[in-house]
Amino acid sequence: MNTELEQKVEALLGRMTLAQKIGQMVQTERMAIEPEQVKAFHIGSVLSGGGSCPGDNQVNDWVDMNDAYWMASMEEDDEHLAIPVLYGVDAVHGHNNVSGATIFPHNIGLGAARDEDLLNRIAQVTAKEILATGVDWTFAPTLAVARNNLWGRTYESYSEDPDIVGAYSGAFVDGLQGDLGDDAVVACVKHWVGDGGTTEGIDQGDTRISESELESVHIKPYYPAIDNGVLTVMASFNSWNGDKCHGHKYLLSYVLKERMSFNGFVISDWDGIDYLSENYFEAVAAGTNAGIDMFMVSEHWHHFIDHLTHHVVQGTVPMSRIDDAVRRILRVKFAFGLFEKPRPKARPWSNDQSFGSEAHRQIAREAVRKSLVLLKNEQQLLPLAKNQRILVAGKNADNIGHQCGGFTIAWQGTSGNEFVVGGTSIWQGIRDVAAGSVLSTNGTGEDADPALHDVAVVVIGEKPYAEGMGDIRTGDDVIVQAGSQIKGLLKVLEPYGDTLVLADLHPEDLQTITNITSRGVPVVTVMLSGRPLVTNQELSASTAFVAAWLPGSEGQGVADVLFGDHDFSGKLSFSWPRSDNRTSNIGDDDYRPLFAYGYGLSGNQVN
Repeated sequence: MNTELEQKVEALLGRMTLAQKIGQMVQTERMAIEPEQVKAFHIGSVLSGGGSCPGDNQVNDWVDMNDAYWMASMEEDDEHLAIPVLYGVDAVHGHNNVSGATIFPHNIGLGAARDEDLLNRIAQVTAKEILATGVDWTFAPTLAVARNNLWGRTYESYSEDPDIVGAYSGAFVDGLQGDLGDDAVVACVKHWVGDGGTTEGIDQGDTRISESELESVHIKPYYPAIDNGVLTVMASFNSWNGDKCHGHKYLLSYVLKERMSFNGFVISDWDGIDYLSENYFEAVAAGTNAGIDMFMVSEHWHHFIDHLTHHVVQGTVPMSRIDDAVRRILRVKFAFGLFEKPRPKARPWSNDQSFGSEAHRQIAREAVRKSLVLLKNEQQLLPLAKNQRILVAGKNADNIGHQCGGFTIAWQGTSGNEFVVGGTSIWQGIRDVAAGSVLSTNGTGEDADPALHDVAVVVIGEKPYAEGMGDIRTGDDVIVQAGSQIKGLLKVLEPYGDTLVLADLHPEDLQTITNITSRGVPVVTVMLSGRPLVTNQELSASTAFVAAWLPGSEGQGVADVLFGDHDFSGKLSFSWPRSDNRTSNIGDDDYRPLFAYGYGLSGNQVN
């Protein structure tokens, strides 16, 4: 423990009124608060939700916004202390809310890369682009160990194997926070805990497992992050054996803070305490007493302040719990040097020209190359020759929005090439290196002709989604069953579909492949997806098949490997399903996937 830092924390804490303390425990969305309110109510943090951006969503707009909040928080007078506000964003694969940012592959692709150094460099670039906008804090990395492909957040997980997630957690936290100097941002590991283990993969559902399994699978990746000094942890929406994690004192206060010696602060997820009880007044006390320190309240932050104040006055929330929460928040702000930093406009990285730069994009392009997994390569079709006549088809071939996936510019992602500024689609990457390539007129490959085309590259797969709207749900009965087991409320969103079988989920993809093969042109299929899917028919119809996951803005990275400038090196960090019946995970007693964990061909291998 840093004695000098602790003395600063205690000195400031000793000067604070109850109103000032409770204000520090509040984080609200930028659309719900003005700078003068940040000062008036002593607010500790502001955030941007998915797709929430100031002005024209340019770097300078973000700096100006953060500068205004920060300046307001630092105006001291007889009733207000100068405690700098901490601004947070979901920069989960690059600074993905901001126009022109470098967008990296989602975590599922990075897991296939098996490269801790790459993860560290990605985190460093992400930190610099966050700092360019005057922001201090990102809610990343996600340390979920996804165990069911039905879950709509599977792509936010590096692997079904906690060892990969753990190896990456320390490297990524180190890349973001470094020495907590001018190049650093505050990291936040999430979601504590067990979010990837819910029954039927239901988002915000119930993880019904023993404590030993919770420890060995879902808690295990948090140790390297804590060892590397991660400053914040986000609570999870899911329940553990029926009890909500947002109200779980044993997991929050004992396991995390006491047993694992986590000294930073715990933040709730978006309105996360709302689901503890139908009575919001009761929910405020339950979340606070369980060990949440800062509360992400999207809109009705006035109510939260009123309720928590009443609880302290009534004694239903002890003052010691308030002091502990605020002590942790101040500790993070002091450790990060936030009190010594100049206003956002005057910080070294603000408005820096490196934002979205070619140097940053080259690292993203490297990440794309290393994330690609070659599942099939008959007749040595790959690598392609740059002088071949290539037809490029499929709905995802020329769609940067689709290749970036969810949490990109908008919460649920975007479609088309308009919104992700500075990126390159897979088609554009192929076109730039193969002069003889053409884009299918309507994308369906019906213009395939062996007299004109030697080979086709067909880019298929999922469309963007995020969180619960990405769930695959076989029927409402699974929601009813989950809801009956959870003590609290369950938020249900419309699912992505009802099957993991791609031919049923997106029949247009198989149709495009067969449109081309039926005309005598061999097909290289490149699949974009946030999870392994049942692709037996598409695999059978293709001569070569590549799992490209959600590669982000730098589509040239796919072309780099298709044409042999770099070899395929990615290995599955998730087992590939044989059927729609269940998800197989490495170590299962009846483990029998179509492609095992760790599978991946190199370009000179044929199967």
